[in-house]
Amino acid sequence: MEINKELKQQIREAMLNGRKNFGGSDAAFAKKLNISSSIYSRIKKGETEKVLSAGEWLGIGKKFQVNINKNDWKFARTEVYDQMYESFMFCQKTKSSMILVDDCGIGKTECAKAIISQMKNAFYVDASQTHTKVRFIKQIALVLGCDTKGKYHEVLENVKYALNILENPFICIDEAGDLEYSAYLELKGIMNDTVDSCAWFMIGADGLRAKITKGINNHKVGFAEIFSRFSDDFVTLVPKGTEDRKKFYTKLIGDVAYVNLEDKSSINEVIRSCMVRVDSQYKIKKGYEDGKIKSLRYLKTLVNINKS
Repeated sequence: MEINKELKQQIREAMLNGRKNFGGSDAAFAKKLNISSSIYSRIKKGETEKVLSAGEWLGIGKKFQVNINKNDWKFARTEVYDQMYESFMFCQKTKSSMILVDDCGIGKTECAKAIISQMKNAFYVDASQTHTKVRFIKQIALVLGCDTKGKYHEVLENVKYALNILENPFICIDEAGDLEYSAYLELKGIMNDTVDSCAWFMIGADGLRAKITKGINNHKVGFAEIFSRFSDDFVTLVPKGTEDRKKFYTKLIGDVAYVNLEDKSSINEVIRSCMVRVDSQYKIKKGYEDGKIKSLRYLKTLVNINKS
């Protein structure tokens, strides 16, 4: 596979912008990108030819959300974004930690990535790709720019050290419900060793709430302590009341549709198509009494159909 010069330059620029928000050394930043210091130095100076393989370019482009596939989908600054932004800023400023548990498909992941890209010393970890304790800790080490080689306990200690010396580090753990039990216990240990040094933010859906609640109710070691460290509460963004939920989703879908639909006259029709409920057995229903409103992923499909 060939990577053209234009795309390499885009990735390079995104890389250098990302460096501005990383408080560690160039060597640590290079490790974060899984490249050598000498290669990073060459790219920093402007070299893009014969310094990385196509796969390495693509991997770095993915880290910085460079639009590799020329996808026309545009990011919308929604109410979800605004509320998550306030929470992220509060946590980093006060070194607090929170758990966001809410409906699937409201844009939590995309908002988290967009916000973190603007924050200094803020890091994103996708727990759906790092279920086990070892993979989870190595992923945190990687995003921090720590060495992931060597014995496990050495990697773990390097993670704790990095979090204690960086200025106001913030770590967002997305899909946190996918973590195995041992990973939660390790997270508790890291938080114990980085008190007043690092802010944490978990993101998940009903599975995360159920896992933590069940663990606490069954007196499973670690879960009450983890919940306590995350402010003893589940933050939600979607209102609970039927009419309030309807208004929330109408605005959310409308805001995203507006920036992505060329034909603005079709926005209301698209909103109506999304405002169909799906119950727990995935049967389509009209009304808003139970079940789940179709998500932004469905909206994206409708927008693509509208464009074709």
